Amino acid sequence: MNISWNAQDYTQNFSFVHEYGSDLISMIQGEHRSVLDLGCGNGALTHRLAQAGHRAEGLDASPELLELAKTTWPGLVFHLGNAVDFQAAAPFDVVFSNAVLHWIDETQQDGMLRCVNRALKPGGQFVFELGGYGNNALIHRALSAAFVRRGLAYRIPFYFPTVGQYSARLERAGFLVTYALLFDRPTPLRGPDGLYDWLRMFIQRPFQGMDPAEEESILRETVQELESALYREGVWYSDYVRLRCKAVKPTALA
Repeated sequence: MNISWNAQDYTQNFSFVHEYGSDLISMIQGEHRSVLDLGCGNGALTHRLAQAGHRAEGLDASPELLELAKTTWPGLVFHLGNAVDFQAAAPFDVVFSNAVLHWIDETQQDGMLRCVNRALKPGGQFVFELGGYGNNALIHRALSAAFVRRGLAYRIPFYFPTVGQYSARLERAGFLVTYALLFDRPTPLRGPDGLYDWLRMFIQRPFQGMDPAEEESILRETVQELESALYREGVWYSDYVRLRCKAVKPTALA
């Protein structure tokens, strides 16, 4: 990812990320499963997995978010590690992931999925949601236009696949896809500067090395351009599109 998280700000102002992930837990089949929350962040969903009766552990690459997770949920186990090359001490019944996998570069997706497959028991479940094709298209289009007007190139710093693209990747990694759905989820953002704050939190890589004054100019220009499309009745929205999937690691054939 190569970004730095403000853990407190993320938790206080962007709680919708884990709140929307709560009903993803219901896709886990069976009770009292051993579950790895991959990209657990502040541990909120790891905690909810444990509340649901599962033996949940979390793994994340952000020391800032993990420190908060360990402080907030001292009874849970959290590991510092990267989704693309982690090794589980023992295989899990379930690998669970919410709003994480689109942060991983496309060139690393296949390796990450193979890593997840190795972390699962035969018959194990991979339950996850990520940004899908068209996610925040209005926002990224406006940012790109602002960059181009300054003679700069803008690259979307995420991977937003279609159902077909990701299903094919899952199958190549040894999974059987049992559920996949791409759907719109317009999401309200908190506060009068909701979109500006969202951009500051989540769109960091395209601005790396840029003069702060120019970055601020681009952000304000983008917010102004999107007001007619994403500001409704006093509330800012992000134009999220999500890809929700479930895949299974097949058991060995007799």
